Amino acid sequence: MSDQEAPVKAGELHSVSIQSVGGKGDGIAKVKGFVLFVPHTKKGDYVKIKITKVLANAGFAEVVEKLVRPKRESKFATMSAQEFHEPEEELSSDFEETEDFGSDLDDED
Repeated sequence: MSDQEAPVKAGELHSVSIQSVGGKGDGIAKVKGFVLFVPHTKKGDYVKIKITKVLANAGFAEVVEKLVRPKRESKFATMSAQEFHEPEEELSSDFEETEDFGSDLDDED
């Protein structure tokens, strides 16, 4: 990123998750892949930040507000233990099972 312009500018606000902690104790977050150091945060914090300084390879930001991480809906169906252990209902079928399935099709090999 040394030849390119940073994807963030001083004064911008962003909601970020602190991904790790640097050697000096500052939280580290990324915005569009750009590393930001955020003092007074710890790993796992979800905060709104204001970017204070942008350098060639990294930037600095301050916490504007501590946020509550939004709940993500699971893409998997959930069920209780009781529902899991209930016997499965028999599905009614309007069709009759036969032994000669597909025998009426012509054999054209």
